[in-house]
Formats: sequence, C-alpha cells, structure tokens
Amino acid sequence: MDQSPEVPKPTPTAKEIAARFREKITGPDREYDAGDRLPAARALAKELGVQLMTVQSAYGQLRDEGLILTQQGRGTFVRDPAVPLGTEPGSSPAFAALAAELSTIHDALHLLGERLDRLERLVGSETPPSP
Repeated sequence: MDQSPEVPKPTPTAKEIAARFREKITGPDREYDAGDRLPAARALAKELGVQLMTVQSAYGQLRDEGLILTQQGRGTFVRDPAVPLGTEPGSSPAFAALAAELSTIHDALHLLGERLDRLERLVGSETPPSP
C-alpha cells in the first residue's frame, strides 16, 4: 500500500475565483441566473481555504464588471442585465457615477440635436441672395 502524502491544492487567487464565477454566471453551462444569490463570502472563503479578503476582492471584480450586486445585510446576487447599470441598490459606485454622467451627456446631446434642427430650419427657410 502506497502511503504517498497528499499534495495540497493550491489556493485560488481572487482573479481565479472571479473567473470561475464569471463562467458560472455568463457561460454556456450557466449555474446562476439573474437574481440568484451567490455563496456568502465568509462561507466561500472557508470552503476554498482562502482569506475573506480574497473572496471579497473576487466579488468586487465581478461587481465592477456589472455582473453582480451586493445588498448589505442580504447578500450578493447576480445582476439582471435588463436593469440599467448603476440604478439598482448595491451596484458598483463606479457604475452609478457612470450612469449619472451618461444621462447628463445624453440630455446635452438631445438639446444640441434640437438646436441643430432649429438652425437647419432657419438656414433652409432663408431665400438665397439675388444676383
């Protein structure tokens, strides 16, 4: 009977954990759908044999990508892609700021479009100078 010592599995990095869950959320063999709750960070850290900060960092990467959101006291959930980024509670502050900025840009472009339409109507209604 061979009693060779077990080789310990290397502990995953935050990047590797994020990649695993990204695949489980977006891959063809999807395990999580919009609204599904991900494992609690503390329990997942214990299961994987990593520090809590490692799992929190992995979840942070996924949140920054807009794949998940965290609701304090409730947990971490797969984000519904039909809901505009940055509008749901627990979304990344970066996405909330980006959504607000994009809304401002959208409004400014709309106003500029209206001004351009008015200018084109004015120019189009002028009669050409006579020779």
